[in-house]
This record gives sequence, structure tokens and C-alpha cells, in this order.
Amino acid sequence: MNHSSPSDLIIPKRGLPVTIITGFLGSGKTTLLNHILNNRQNLKIAVLVNEFGDIDIDSQLLTSIDQDMIQLSNGCICCTINDGLVEAVYNVLEQNELIDYLVIETTGIADPLPIMLTFLGTELRDFTHLDSVITLVDASEFNQEHFDSEAALKQIVYGDIILLNKSDLVNPNSLYQLEFQINEIKENARIIRCQNAEVPLGLLLDVGCNHKDIYQGLIEEEIEQTRRDHEDTEHQHHDHEHHHHHSSHLDNDGFVSISYYSHRPFLLEEFQNFLENLSGNVFRAKGLLWFIDSPNKYIFQLSGKRCTLEVEEWDGSPPGNQIVFIGRDLNKGDIYQQLELCYPTPATLASLA
Repeated sequence: MNHSSPSDLIIPKRGLPVTIITGFLGSGKTTLLNHILNNRQNLKIAVLVNEFGDIDIDSQLLTSIDQDMIQLSNGCICCTINDGLVEAVYNVLEQNELIDYLVIETTGIADPLPIMLTFLGTELRDFTHLDSVITLVDASEFNQEHFDSEAALKQIVYGDIILLNKSDLVNPNSLYQLEFQINEIKENARIIRCQNAEVPLGLLLDVGCNHKDIYQGLIEEEIEQTRRDHEDTEHQHHDHEHHHHHSSHLDNDGFVSISYYSHRPFLLEEFQNFLENLSGNVFRAKGLLWFIDSPNKYIFQLSGKRCTLEVEEWDGSPPGNQIVFIGRDLNKGDIYQQLELCYPTPATLASLA
């Protein structure tokens, strides 16, 4: 990989500031990223977005990103991280126009530690400065079941700032209890309550909350493991996902994603029936929907049992249905079969003509 040397790059004195946005499925990461982009004023912010699924939904929901958004490869970046993420960051650094800030949005099932160590324990430490890891928690959905998820716990453990999002949907006593639980996981956690992920940017960017000295032992271990990995590749094929710090949380948590795409419009009533009968193993679903009786695009978000539909225009893009489901023990055939029932029958089409 041929990249410019440090002297060839015009970057801030401390290196390009980097903020990592993490948080469990449906916690509001893309909403926070949109909030940052819409209130950035004169800051030139580059964005890296990672999806866990075959369809790129999140980047289609981002506003005001122009050419400064890079879609990372399909998969969880803490598992596929290293060459792909390093390459993407170099692409940002080597842009002709100076970038002030880099924000990375992870998937909802990402372990942030390997992502952090990519900035703290590789050559990127000479070019970048990891400013903070922001972890969003959905106050209305975060319950005991989340503590069965390795990813959800690690997102709190390694979060420098915990945003207790959707706090308006929870009574004060429940909020205090949730804050107590978070402090049991991470002592003296910096917790900010918010609604719609709306937090002043002065509390989010250039805050200097990440202290690499805390992770020095892990950094040294990462560097040593990388050296051994390179030695292994000289003798045999080496699978990057066996890297020491590449999290096994996907196997431990049992998460899978199912993607669905079609060029035919749904019937709204049938899609509502589909949602009512959707398996409780679906933790998160999101997508862009097309209904036969409307010319508009519907942004579909499902988090736990809460579902929203927002209306927008298609903006010249061809209409269609794009949906990603994330959960445990999901049966692709069953979901596809149920979605097929959402289409109008020939008789229905004739009645609508």
C-alpha cells in the first residue's frame, strides 16, 4: 500500500481528530451523525459509515455529506477492520481539500476496542488523534436482555461519553436506574441525557476524552500480535478474522442480518400485518419502502417493538423496497415468504386501476 509520507500531508498539529460513534441496534447513531452534520457550521467533516448487511441504508439517510462520505465494506468493521479501515482513513487524509474532522459510525453490534486500537496502535497514530468514543444508549429499550450481548456491554465499557438518548420516553426513576446500571459497568461514566441525539457539538467534538495511556498495554499487545501475523503470512495463509483483537462477539452474540430488495410496491395494510407478526428475534430493522397508493418514499425504522415511518420524496431515484433485518436465529425463508404476502394480488391491482 503506497501512501504519502507524513511530510506530504497537511494535517492538524495533533493529527486529524477522530470521533467514533457506537451504540447498540437502534440507539440513534445515524440521528446523531445527522445532527453533527447539520450543525457543523464551517467544519469540513469526513464520514465513514459501516453497515451490517448487504444493503447500504444508513448512508442514504445521511444529510449534507456531499463527497466526504466513504461507505466501508459490508460487515462489522471491528471484524473486517484493519486493511479496509486503514485504507479508508488514508483516502480521507490524502484528499486535496483539508478535512477538519473524521467521524466514524459503527454498526450496532460493533465492539469499539479493535477500532480504537487501529488508531492507537498502528501507523495511523502518526496521522490522526482519537478524540473520543461516543456511545449511544436507547433509554427506552435498554433492558436486561442487552446485558446478554457482548457488543452492548463493550460499547459502554469503552465509551468515553455515554449519550442516554430518547430520555423523553422514560420516566425519571427508570432513567436514574439505568444511569446506576451504566455506572456499575463503567465507573464514573460521563453520561449526557438527550432527545433525538441533540447535544451541543461543543460537548461532542474536540473534547479530548480518549486517553490512550489507559490502553497502552493493549496497544503493545496489538503491535506484537500484528508482528506475529505478518510472520505467519510468510509461511501460510492467514485469515484476518483470527487476529487476536478481532472480536468474536458476532459468534458469541449470534447476530445475523437479512437483506431484502424488490422493485414492486407493497400494500401498506399488508406490511402493517407483517410487522405485527414479525418474530421477536428481530432486534432492529430499517429500510426505504414503496407503497402502491403513495408516490412518496417511506423511511422505515424498527427498534425493539417501536416502529416509525417518515415520508420523503424519492428525489429522482427509482422507487423500490430496501430492508435490512438484524437479530438472532432469523430464518431468511420465513421473512421472505411473509414479505411476499405484502404485495397486491391481481384482483387488488385491478380494483386500484
